[in-house]
Amino acid sequence: MISKWQWLLAQLTRTLWIRATLYVVLALAAALLAVPLEHWLPTLPVDVGADAVDRILDILASSMLAVTTFSLSVMVAAYSTATVNVTPRATRLLMQDTTTQNVLGTFIGSFLFSLVGLVALSTGAYGESGRVMLFAVTLLVIALIVVTILRWIEHLSRFGRVGDTTERVEQVTTGALAERIANPCLGAHCWDGEVPPGCRPLYPADSFYLQHLDVLTLSELAEEHQLALYVPVQPGAFVHPAQPLLWVHGQLNDDLQCALCDCFTLDSFRSFDQDPRFGCSVLSEIASRALSPAVNDPGTAIDILGRGVRLLAPWAQGPVPQQAEVSCQGVWLTPLALDDLFDDLFGPIARDGAGRIDVQLRLVNSLQALAAQHECFVAPARRLATEALALGEQSLLLEVDRQRLRSRVEGFVQD
Repeated sequence: MISKWQWLLAQLTRTLWIRATLYVVLALAAALLAVPLEHWLPTLPVDVGADAVDRILDILASSMLAVTTFSLSVMVAAYSTATVNVTPRATRLLMQDTTTQNVLGTFIGSFLFSLVGLVALSTGAYGESGRVMLFAVTLLVIALIVVTILRWIEHLSRFGRVGDTTERVEQVTTGALAERIANPCLGAHCWDGEVPPGCRPLYPADSFYLQHLDVLTLSELAEEHQLALYVPVQPGAFVHPAQPLLWVHGQLNDDLQCALCDCFTLDSFRSFDQDPRFGCSVLSEIASRALSPAVNDPGTAIDILGRGVRLLAPWAQGPVPQQAEVSCQGVWLTPLALDDLFDDLFGPIARDGAGRIDVQLRLVNSLQALAAQHECFVAPARRLATEALALGEQSLLLEVDRQRLRSRVEGFVQD
């Protein structure tokens, strides 16, 4: 569990311009530090002429500008490909790719390093020791560029592809779900949803998605002002002025109300960090798009089903919400429901793959695999299998396919 400001800082560090700016600052420092430091350096036996460094820097400046422009076009093309072939919701994960950000930062930084070096050489800012130092740094920059280009070529072979994007969604969803498995109520007390008498509701000012819930700060405010706070919404929920964000038992003033509302980070789109249901929905979107007549790729949907089994299997290892450790006193939160995860992940695949016997049979096999691992999966798995059978009965064209699906589901449900 992290605070709101830690979460905002994490979001900021994932942006492209932050990494690019860092590389630019390092490049400018490398190009300009040779001027003041040359007075502290001993006289070096190596003599490097200004023309030699100037030619190398001129080549770097012209080539890095072209390479940066090309890399940006490739990056935008990868985003467009993921938007069309995978899902627009997964594009944000590609935009946070650290390899791409480091590559672009290296190219931009190298370009500015060369440009500043050329300007400093033309003004005569470097002495003999300074030119030697600039030449040595230039060789290091060339080595860094070579390594970066090799990494970039290897990375482009899979960047933005369906498998690569799906893997990213699975990884971020696994992390969010692991956090919720370990802390079913995000460190708060488990709440059954029934509002105690005497509580006062707090409403949002507008309609947005709840991106992040700062339970730690809510707990601090509750202990400081002797409050009992009941949170009826989960991260990822769509909230509006007619739905309470919070039920408060205790005395409130305007400043305290603003402080409590600030613990809820609202925005126009959902975030993966605290919302494993969003990750499950994105995975199912990938499968649904693959099952559309325009794409007709049932293999991707089958791959998503396998990932779904792997994703949900650790749920059985977590503590019961009522017995989970409470680290945030004074706050009550409803736990994440396993049925909702099943609906988000498997429901759309059962609907959009209802007319394909291969997808339906793999769906039932996936549900059986989960149910065989722990009894907590049995009820939602059998419910989804029954719904898949009802959809398949209406969509499958051949009676033999309907019979195969019927026998498989009945054997699973009646087992």
